[in-house]
Amino acid sequence: MNDKNTDREPVTSPGIELRLHDINQLFNSMDPSPFREKELDAEAEEFVVSWAMELPKQEPPLLTIHLEKPPGDDKDARAVNEAVRNYFSYRAEQAAWQNRQLLRQGWKNLTIGLAFLATCLIVAQFLGRYGGGAFIAILRESLIIGGWVAMWRPMEIFLYDRWPIKRKQKLYTRLSRMEVRLSLAGQGRI
Repeated sequence: MNDKNTDREPVTSPGIELRLHDINQLFNSMDPSPFREKELDAEAEEFVVSWAMELPKQEPPLLTIHLEKPPGDDKDARAVNEAVRNYFSYRAEQAAWQNRQLLRQGWKNLTIGLAFLATCLIVAQFLGRYGGGAFIAILRESLIIGGWVAMWRPMEIFLYDRWPIKRKQKLYTRLSRMEVRLSLAGQGRI
C-alpha cells in the first residue's frame, strides 16, 4: 500500500500485521456508511487477503493493526473488529451470490447446448441416410463438431470457472471470523 505506510513482516504465527498512521486509513474514505458498515480501503483489503492466502487455512488469522495515532472513541478495538468482520462477511455473501449466478448461467448454457447438440446430431444422422458425397460428409462432420463445441461453455463453467469463486468465498468466510487487535505505537495493545 503506497501511501498507507505499511510493512510486511515475516509470518511466524498465523497473523497479519498492518501498520497505519490512523485507523481511518483502513476504511474507504468515500463510503458514507456508518463506521461498522464501512467498506475497507481497496489496498488494505488486498493486503489482508494476500497475506491470508499465505497463512494456514484451518483457522481464521489474527489481524494486528499497529497505529501511530490513537483511534477515536467511536472506533475502539471492538468497533474496528466488528467493522472488519462485517466487511468480510459481506464479501463472502457477494462471492456466494456470484457462484449462484454463475451456476444459473451454467444450467441455462447446458440446456441450450444440449438442445443444439441434439439438433446437430439429428440433422447429421438425417444427412447420413440421404447422401453420400464429400460435401454431405463435410456437412455432417461440421454439424457434429459444432454441436460438441456448443457444450464448451457449460462444461467450462461447471469444471473450471466456479472453483476460484468458491475459494474466495471460503477465504472471505474465514476472514469474517478473524480477530482484529489494535496496538498503539510505544504503548502496546489497545
